[in-house]
Amino acid sequence: MSKKIITTDNAPAPIGPYNQAVLKSNTLYISGQIALNPLTMELVLDTIELETTQVMNNLKAILEASGMTFENVVKSTIFIMDMSDFTAINSVYGTFFDEKTAPARETVQVSCLPKNVNVEISMIAIL
Repeated sequence: MSKKIITTDNAPAPIGPYNQAVLKSNTLYISGQIALNPLTMELVLDTIELETTQVMNNLKAILEASGMTFENVVKSTIFIMDMSDFTAINSVYGTFFDEKTAPARETVQVSCLPKNVNVEISMIAIL
């Protein structure tokens, strides 16, 4: 089976040579999302909570475009600029999942992210 490219206008268009997501067999690979508002393509950086909410809403839109929900997510990777933001990011992230069925995850502090944002999240989901 060939790969299927997943795109939606409800998430930011890619800012480089990649796609929002790729579906291969029953596995969806979602590219890292940052807090770009898909309507304005402006960053949402008011607070770390609002930034994280925008990231999660972008991921939700991509999941929905592929016929999935957060319940389908089996793996997340969170990249953050400052580990002191972990609690706030985790608090927002947790509202999108049922804790009993939440995916596997790692959180990594990095020195820089695209457009100098504070958080980027990628996901893998299974249909």
